[in-house]
Amino acid sequence: MKVLVDTNVVLDLLLDREPFSDSAARLFSLIEEGRVTGYLCATTLTTIHYLAGKVLGRSKARDEVRKCLSFLEVAAVTRPVLENALNSNLQDFEDAVLCEAAREIGAEAIVTRNKVDFKKAPLPTHTPQEFLLLLDPHFS
Repeated sequence: MKVLVDTNVVLDLLLDREPFSDSAARLFSLIEEGRVTGYLCATTLTTIHYLAGKVLGRSKARDEVRKCLSFLEVAAVTRPVLENALNSNLQDFEDAVLCEAAREIGAEAIVTRNKVDFKKAPLPTHTPQEFLLLLDPHFS
């Protein structure tokens, strides 16, 4: 299954934001194991670097971006992605770009903690916990 992971899920793991970091860690473990193909929007990587740099320092932020690139694919932000985002039903442009980038790479879902922001998205959205339960109903 191919999914695009929203920025907030990456930050949950990176910044150890409880109670969300455990589900994020399990999701990324499944991606690293190859059970799920995980993508990040190109803009997510710049956001991660910026925010992690403020909290962890520039060097650690670069290390974290490198780590993401070692096992996650990147959904490009191209002119058509941006144009489609501008014409999207989603209110927030950043979310619309993420959604259109996901559509462009053929993602089957978006994994986010902010499902309400994607109510009008043309793709299914799941929280990390919901997604893990879809893959394994015994997950707890």
